[in-house]
Amino acid sequence: MNKSTNTVWHNATVTRSRREAQNNHKSVILWFTGLSGSGKSTLAHAVEEQLFQKTCKTYVLDGDNVRHGLCGDLGFSDIDRKENIRRIGEIAKLMLESGVITLTAFISPFASERRIARKLVPHGEFLEIYCDSSVEICEQRDIKGLYKKAREGEIKDFTGISSPYEIPQNPELIVNTGTGSIEECVEQVMELLESRNIFNLNNTVES
Repeated sequence: MNKSTNTVWHNATVTRSRREAQNNHKSVILWFTGLSGSGKSTLAHAVEEQLFQKTCKTYVLDGDNVRHGLCGDLGFSDIDRKENIRRIGEIAKLMLESGVITLTAFISPFASERRIARKLVPHGEFLEIYCDSSVEICEQRDIKGLYKKAREGEIKDFTGISSPYEIPQNPELIVNTGTGSIEECVEQVMELLESRNIFNLNNTVES
């Protein structure tokens, strides 16, 4: 990819720390990863609801939604999957700077791409959450019939069937979305955020 040599980063006077102070919480990226049907989107939106009730500023970047616009030109080959995650990582980074708690729900099957997304932001501000659910359970939940089509060869490069999913080795959190209740999973994520002191900042703005 060719990079422009005529651009300069502009430093705004309204900084991330000022936005966080106004929001009364820190910004962070919650990166939900797992197989199709593992419950990533369901969990991300349920966590967002809890955060919204705490008056937090949030936004969910959902895999299907993003492919309707920002990544609408991409397919599902390994190369396109990597570009999809690169773009999402860059968007999540910008949203982190905006003071928002950003929740991303993408299969993001490759460990190398997840590492690249993690390295875009300071240490401790990218929380990888592995939604652990077996292929068998994911297939049972598959109302779209994607797994069936993948097994019959109608869909190529389908994660978990004809394309690999690399299980996170050291995520910040593993949630059992296969057999655990949504309430239990949400509680685990909220406890993670509490442990990282995301909430209840002193509402003072930099001079």
